[in-house]
Amino acid sequence: MQNRIAFVTGASRGIGRACALALSSAGTRVVLAARQVDKLEQVAAEIRAAGGDSFVVPIDMAAPDSIRSAFSKAAKEFGHIDILVNNAAITKDGLAMRMKPKDWDAVIATNLTGAFVATQQVLLGMMRERWGRVINITSVVAEAGNAGQANYVASKAGLIGLTKSLAQEMASRNVTVNAVAPGFIDTDMTQSLAQEFKDRLLAAIPLQRLGRPEDVAAAVRFLASEEAGYVTGHVLNVNGGMYM
Repeated sequence: MQNRIAFVTGASRGIGRACALALSSAGTRVVLAARQVDKLEQVAAEIRAAGGDSFVVPIDMAAPDSIRSAFSKAAKEFGHIDILVNNAAITKDGLAMRMKPKDWDAVIATNLTGAFVATQQVLLGMMRERWGRVINITSVVAEAGNAGQANYVASKAGLIGLTKSLAQEMASRNVTVNAVAPGFIDTDMTQSLAQEFKDRLLAAIPLQRLGRPEDVAAAVRFLASEEAGYVTGHVLNVNGGMYM
């Protein structure tokens, strides 16, 4: 992956940060995108300290104009994007019968529509280069469902459908499109869960531990590599065996 350019959304923390660091360690120059620029700068400093190259852009995945602007800035700095990791996501949980329309719309806009708009920004360049990798971060709940998360589950299941459709559209140009479906990963989001809930989770995971962001990043790094050139339209589960 030497000299490839990667664009990672939601790169300021958790899985996105781990993906950015993993791609950089493989020789990729990385565009870091998220709303919190100060945290992005911290990740950029880590990358540069390790001898890598990165560029920070603010992005709001619920605002198409912000997405287009971020990719335009990245193109001026680094050139065309070879690898896109659609990782940014939000949750606004609640039972479906009481879910507010604004909470449904916000999650779908950020997690699904935002990923689609971001992907649109890179496809033409990948087609011209006849090489590209699009990697969508979905979720175990997209396959298994989860009570109280109808909006989040729908957005992540939508990403799987988007992955498979784009894989068929782009294959003739040597552009692969895949998804990674993490299980429960030890991030800021899961650290706030009650211990009783964590204990129930662990009982449902054959490997008996929460995943690490680095576990997901390793899968992303593989799918972005030359070695994964014959893999497309695939959903790679990184969930400790909790859904098979």
